[in-house]
Amino acid sequence: MDLSAIFSPVIAIGGMGLLFGIGLGIAAKKFAVPIDERVEAVKEFLPGANCGGCGLAGCEAMAKSIVTGESNINACPVCNEAQIEAIAKIMGIAASASEKQIAVVSCKGNHVHAQLKYNYQGIANCMDAHLIGGGPKVCAYGCLGYGSCQKACTFGAITMEEGLPIIHPEKCVGCGACKNACPRHIIEILPMSTTYHVNCISKDKGKEVKAACEVGCIGCGICVKQCEEGAITLVDNHAVIEMTKCVSCGKCEAKCPTKAISNLSKQVLKQENNAISASSSSVVI
Repeated sequence: MDLSAIFSPVIAIGGMGLLFGIGLGIAAKKFAVPIDERVEAVKEFLPGANCGGCGLAGCEAMAKSIVTGESNINACPVCNEAQIEAIAKIMGIAASASEKQIAVVSCKGNHVHAQLKYNYQGIANCMDAHLIGGGPKVCAYGCLGYGSCQKACTFGAITMEEGLPIIHPEKCVGCGACKNACPRHIIEILPMSTTYHVNCISKDKGKEVKAACEVGCIGCGICVKQCEEGAITLVDNHAVIEMTKCVSCGKCEAKCPTKAISNLSKQVLKQENNAISASSSSVVI
């Protein structure tokens, strides 16, 4: 048997493999993209939740964006002050204070107040319900109540009560995942310092709103007349409050005939107090 006939191809293929390997190694070294060590360092101080609240694919993308200067060091809505300060130190810049942001539901139309046009028996998902005739509620703008926002929240900051999401500010990080999950776009991310807020986004006229929901904004304009600072205007048949002008006098809330305007700071305080009470009652002595 001619052994050369067997080993020659093996040696040839092995030699080619070795040459290709060396070539790929040289190419990888020559065309390698340098990795900034700060990316991994910044990533260590990001929450790792990959919630998408920053608008990017995840925490690694956020870290790269901060290092390249495309995003501010406080661009992650989940980071606390300590994390921001640590990232600032890595980047060699001063940390700027950022106000806590929380999710706010612009609807009060729960099972008690909102009227139904049919009984929905499908999948308990807001988008699915929304696609079937615009949802079971008469109001085409209000919360559908199937908890898609709650499922999207990875921080446990949302509970459903009577078909309406309740935001727990002590857990909410303002990431925006709930906002993105809502097909009706009734969830906003607002600064914690926001005081008065209109809990309705309906663009229907007053008569139609009354027929659909007891607590919707009917565009009557009473709040506009009550506001001496000119902080409230009517846009598309509903009131809009400009917080830069609002002095938190409370006249709009007091005079609103449907109670569509509420004091957000009081709601936040109430939820925080409820959380403290619940925490205290769970302590075993």
